[in-house]
Amino acid sequence: MAYDIPQLLSMSQADLDNLFSSSMPGDIPNGEAQGTAIVASGTKFSPEIASFVNHFAWQGKTFDAARGVLRNRILSFGLNAIVATVYKGSSWFDNKECIVLDYSETSLVAHWIRDEIRQIGPGMYLGLVYWDKTRLIHFALQF
Repeated sequence: MAYDIPQLLSMSQADLDNLFSSSMPGDIPNGEAQGTAIVASGTKFSPEIASFVNHFAWQGKTFDAARGVLRNRILSFGLNAIVATVYKGSSWFDNKECIVLDYSETSLVAHWIRDEIRQIGPGMYLGLVYWDKTRLIHFALQF
C-alpha cells in the first residue's frame, strides 16, 4: 500500500508505530526530501502543526547516500544545516534493522538527537525522533 502525507497525519500513534515496525529499512535514500513532522498524530491538530513546522522551522533533509551524510533544511529560506551521519543499524524502537540518522558526532546543536527511518512506499519514509533515548515524534520524508 502506498501512503501519502494526509493519511500519515490522520493515523494514531499506535498505527504509526505498527507501520514503522512492519516496514523494511529500504535503501539509504539520496537527494532532497520534503519533510513533515507528525505531531499530535491522529488528531485534528496534526495537519496544522505540520504546516507550521514546515513553514517556520524544518522543511526536510538532503541526503548524500554515497558519503553517508545528510543535511537538514531549516528555517523559511531552506538553510542546509545540522549534519547527520547516515547508516543502517538496529532500531531503538524494536531492535530490527533501520536507517539511522545520527547527530551525535556531527552536530553541537543536535548531538543528543537520533532519527530512525524505514521505507513505507516508493519515495516515502516514516521516521522516529529520539532525544537521548526518549522517543518524541514521528516524521515523514517524501522524495
